[in-house]
Amino acid sequence: ICLQSLVIEKFGQEMWDKLSSLPGAQDHFMTYTVYDDILTVGLVEEACSLLDVSADVFLKLFGEHFFSFCKQAGYDTMLRTLGGDLIEFIGNLDALHSYLALSYQEMNAPSFRVEMTDDGKMLLHYYSDRKGLYHIVPGIMEAVAREFFDSEVTMVVLNQSEEDERTGKKEHVVFLVKQTKQACKTIDQDHSSYRGVGVCKCMCMVCLYIGVCRWLEKNSGWDLIRAVVLSEKGELSIISHQHTFAPCYPDTLWIEEKAFCNAFPFHIVFDEDLKVRQTGVNIQKFVPGLQARDASLDQYFTIVHPQVTFTIKSIRKFINSQFVLKSFKGKHSTLKLRGQMLWMDSLGCMLYLCSPKLRSLQELQDVGLHLADLAQHDVTRDLVLLNQQRLAEMELTNPAGEEKSREELRILSRHLEAEKEKTETLLYAMLPRHIANQLKDGKSVKAGEFDVCTILFSDVVTFTNICAACEPIDIVHMLNSMYSKFDRLTNVHDVYKVETIGDAYMVVGGVPVPTETHAHRVANFALGMRIAAKEVTNPVTGKPIQIRVGLHTGPVLAGVVGEKMPRYCLFGDTVNTASRMESHGVPDHIHLSNFTYRCLKDAGFNIQQRGQIEVKGKGQMTTYFLLGNLLVSEDSIMGREGGKTCIYSEELQGQSKKVAKPSEVSLAEMVMSSWLGVYLLLWRQETNCGGFCTANQLRDSKGKHTALQRAGFQFCLI
Repeated sequence: ICLQSLVIEKFGQEMWDKLSSLPGAQDHFMTYTVYDDILTVGLVEEACSLLDVSADVFLKLFGEHFFSFCKQAGYDTMLRTLGGDLIEFIGNLDALHSYLALSYQEMNAPSFRVEMTDDGKMLLHYYSDRKGLYHIVPGIMEAVAREFFDSEVTMVVLNQSEEDERTGKKEHVVFLVKQTKQACKTIDQDHSSYRGVGVCKCMCMVCLYIGVCRWLEKNSGWDLIRAVVLSEKGELSIISHQHTFAPCYPDTLWIEEKAFCNAFPFHIVFDEDLKVRQTGVNIQKFVPGLQARDASLDQYFTIVHPQVTFTIKSIRKFINSQFVLKSFKGKHSTLKLRGQMLWMDSLGCMLYLCSPKLRSLQELQDVGLHLADLAQHDVTRDLVLLNQQRLAEMELTNPAGEEKSREELRILSRHLEAEKEKTETLLYAMLPRHIANQLKDGKSVKAGEFDVCTILFSDVVTFTNICAACEPIDIVHMLNSMYSKFDRLTNVHDVYKVETIGDAYMVVGGVPVPTETHAHRVANFALGMRIAAKEVTNPVTGKPIQIRVGLHTGPVLAGVVGEKMPRYCLFGDTVNTASRMESHGVPDHIHLSNFTYRCLKDAGFNIQQRGQIEVKGKGQMTTYFLLGNLLVSEDSIMGREGGKTCIYSEELQGQSKKVAKPSEVSLAEMVMSSWLGVYLLLWRQETNCGGFCTANQLRDSKGKHTALQRAGFQFCLI
């Protein structure tokens, strides 16, 4: 978890996403779950590779971040109270790990030991079951010294070897630690600062001098002089009593042997050969073999922590560590003792002052003990009761299970969100987005009237014959290929697909969202349909299929119909007329009604008049064929790369309107030929705007022609 926090905080979320893609990794870790060290080492190696840094630099950075991470996790106060200086802090780390093992039973923590050499150098011994992670230690210790003890620490590796002091093959690294206090300002270092407060210091010294003299006149207490000294920096300081304190020991130990054995019922005294010399009263009850003559301690106990060989030499090396001894199984369950080793040099013996290592009342019962067997002063009594209460609360809350449940809920929520997106995508494919949102909110959707829109119908020529001549699966493949291409075009031109029935395809422009360019959009969509249809193969002939397309413009009524599989349907005579345009059309042609023609005639479309035809149910109608768009390229119509992305006026609103100069206009846009006659391209230089009109229109109004010339228009024959 700390590694994830480090990468995200220092290098960004994108870097962590790359690391979490490793096999076995994940984007979220849980506190109470045990992860294989291979995963951690793999993440570190991959991070070093991606960041192009060495492992020792990255691990040291990790150590510094781990210290901050632990403080933020709620261990700040606990860490600050471990010791008054760095040596005491390190000496109590193992005890802290022992306490944390109550909550994290699978924790495999490293061990630390401080050794002071004869020449006053400080050596830090680091022991771990994990190889190659020792560079974390300097990062942690430097952060601790800087944060807690206002000092700077430098650490140098003196020795790195396989562990020979402890059981098993463990890594043992020895660091030389150099600790220096952060420099304080002195008079010589900062004269300006001294001058700024010089008057105040002088006044304080004068007042102190007067007070001391008056006290001496009354009490003659020259002992006070010993407490007032001039420091090396030239400033007055008072030595506190704790710096001058020296312990006082009695000449005779005023305690009976019997009282001592009762007061410390689980203590053991043994000599250099591990021969037991003295035991407490209660340990005799549970390990009676210790009373035998020449009983050896290693015959009944083994050292669990620290993992050292059972010799006086090894024990004395770790004399500042907390020792846990485990008895060999007897008539009762295994008994664990936890306590402190004290070397008595005059007797040549070791005192193991200990008490049973218990975490709950259940463990107390398993080893056959009662609370009465623990000394009144032994905090193990309180620890067992407090931890029993904590375990009961944990059983109710179950933090590990709760965390696992939260993680499962997070994963389910993420999957649910993905499924929701799929469902919404499917829903929006069936209904307009704003209509679907209203239905999701439980609102009723009222039918709406649209004054003008353009409707398109299309079908496949000789579709009945094709169905009769091939397998159904071939029809499915053909229609799927065709409809997939048409569906993509609806997104290009932002028209709404109403429905498909067999080979019939229906779209509308201007519904459900009204737009002024509804006819232009549907017309361009129809041109795209004709191009796309040439890419679909007829399963019978092997040639491209042909389609008929019909368009009509007019008012409609639109609304949601049905409750089971509701559909957004259009109603009105406009729908019928559009269908008639398709059914009375010509293969591979786009058939327009007179109303649609009026919307498109001045918009740059190439349109050919078909003339008067008899339309079923409508009588005689003048209709037209849409041949192409003279202003828009085929790539733009098909939505291909390289085509224009904004070809409708609404899409240009709010954007900076950049009009091309004459030299920038493409040849395809300038050359506009039509069967209607010769066109003239008009370009007004002053306003950079252009347009076109027919030669007949100019001949009908020669006066206007002259006016246009005076207005700055130029004419060129195309």
